[in-house]
Amino acid sequence: MADLTKEELIARLQDIEWEDFEVKEASFAVPKSAWETVSAFSNTAGGWLVFGIKKDGKEFTISGTINAEKVSEDFLNVLRSKNKFNKRIDPIAKKYAIGSKTVIAFYIPQKHPREKPVYFDSQKNTFIRTGSGDRRATQEEIDSFYRNASFEEKDNEITDLTVADLDSETVKQYRNLFLQVNPNHRYLVLSDEDFLEKLLVIKEGKITYGGLIVFGREDAIQRKMPNFRAEYLEITGTSYEDAPARYDFRISSEGNLFQTFFLFYERLLKKIETPFSVRQGIRNDDPPHLQALREALVNLIIHTDYFSKSNPRIRVFSDRFEFYNPGALPKKIELILKEDFSLPRNPIIAKIFRYVNFAENIGSGFHKMINGWQTKYKVRPVIDGDFDYYKITFPTTTNTITKTNTKLALSNETKEQEIMGIITNNPSMSAEQVAGLVKLSVPGVRYHLRTLKEKGMIKRKGHGRGGSWEIKKPSQGRKRG
Repeated sequence: MADLTKEELIARLQDIEWEDFEVKEASFAVPKSAWETVSAFSNTAGGWLVFGIKKDGKEFTISGTINAEKVSEDFLNVLRSKNKFNKRIDPIAKKYAIGSKTVIAFYIPQKHPREKPVYFDSQKNTFIRTGSGDRRATQEEIDSFYRNASFEEKDNEITDLTVADLDSETVKQYRNLFLQVNPNHRYLVLSDEDFLEKLLVIKEGKITYGGLIVFGREDAIQRKMPNFRAEYLEITGTSYEDAPARYDFRISSEGNLFQTFFLFYERLLKKIETPFSVRQGIRNDDPPHLQALREALVNLIIHTDYFSKSNPRIRVFSDRFEFYNPGALPKKIELILKEDFSLPRNPIIAKIFRYVNFAENIGSGFHKMINGWQTKYKVRPVIDGDFDYYKITFPTTTNTITKTNTKLALSNETKEQEIMGIITNNPSMSAEQVAGLVKLSVPGVRYHLRTLKEKGMIKRKGHGRGGSWEIKKPSQGRKRG
């Protein structure tokens, strides 16, 4: 929200559960803590930074900023100069006269992933927004920002390995498949080395990281990427809690992605219903819901951040399939679906799999997953995530979708009642503390808290750790028609 009226500003001071709003007293000058908030908003989801508001315990007073024009000019000059911050920041500035006081507000926009992290003075001063506060980013979070900033570059980097470090059997299998799919392609007459150069597996006589991950020998991959691994687990039950064992079957693959694809796909084939059907007089062994899972597997392979400390993972429960991808999506899933947007994290890997018709563009690939799964199970896959991962869940029953949506912070009366019970007995609990008790993510808890506030059932008093929840009586909470 890049606009804020005086009325909205005052309303925010009455109901303070802020993720995109921060106040500072700033009576005479820009406070040092403002730089932390600028960094946090730039790295997270943007937000309003307001000067001229004093916090006293749970109360907030409009104290005003003396010589607001100079304070505003000093603040904007710092953000636009790049002397203090590593990136130029262009906020939207607004001034409000509230009584005899002057309040100034600045909307700090979120930076594009290619421009993150945003920090001041040194990289250690990288902050992110969590709940209603600013938190110093961990080194892993900073590293994740840099990997996202080079979204299309990492698998294109050249290693010091040569063609001898590729698995010759994998290259042979791929070329045979390439021939079947592209029987008249001009690359078929090329030598193995020339063929691999066309795929960007080899550049300047050396193997790229993308080529290594798809075709490399296991010892070569582990030598360059010791954390490289992909996991596949089958669990009897709907969770680890009700499963008789942690898993019934497991593949922990440290080999190349081409071989891993077939290892995982063969197991998925055994776990999915593929009823006999005939289409145009020919047996159909590739129904839409199977195509959806295959697309999810390829999506996991070509969009995973292989330099993360996390590993890609597939979990097959009794009521769902889960595909966990380290590394964020390049855009919100709603925009990807709307725009049919395509930006693979690993373009070399994507190219290799597309040549043999295993992969779609990212936008059309998601449509294929969603539509194919709905054709069979009448439920929509659930896609959620954060700045360093995303997960696709394929429910096999309508009961599953209800449970999955609860975990992903969709409206659910049971969870709302559970949260209501917790904050009734513990009104000073934060969203983070509630999340630990109800087995929801912190954003999920905040979603339910917002829903309860919109229903008029609860009200937030105070700010941050000093705030508390007020439970309204039914007559209070009932909205008038």
